[in-house]
Amino acid sequence: MSTAHDPAQPANGPRILLYSDDVDARAQVRLAVGPRLRHGDPEIEWVETATAAAVITTTENGGLDLLILDGEADKVGGLGLARQLKDEIYRCPPVLVLTGRPQDAWLAHWSNAEAVVSRPLDPIELQAAVAQVLEQRTTAG
Repeated sequence: MSTAHDPAQPANGPRILLYSDDVDARAQVRLAVGPRLRHGDPEIEWVETATAAAVITTTENGGLDLLILDGEADKVGGLGLARQLKDEIYRCPPVLVLTGRPQDAWLAHWSNAEAVVSRPLDPIELQAAVAQVLEQRTTAG
């Protein structure tokens, strides 16, 4: 049984960079978001990074639809990294930052992130935030 491809959907799924120095945090995000945004959509391509240098290099190389940055990462947190990327990279992809608590949402605003989700991660909230940011990018671009 084959499914017809919806011409409104890209042939490839979104390419999402996921930054955290914690492998378990990355797994939690992937599990919460799921393999695709909606039933029938192409699968998400996850690009996992554990260092700020890898985030910068990968983002500079282009081809990403969204950056999910862990604000609680050791050494270089995702909030400061988001601000740096937004300041330094022309046409930086949208950024979703993960904060340690809801009270840190103001830091996401400071970082120029398009979206913020706080811990503990709610899979429904995280998946909805990812979908919303990607849809806004599609309609704006």
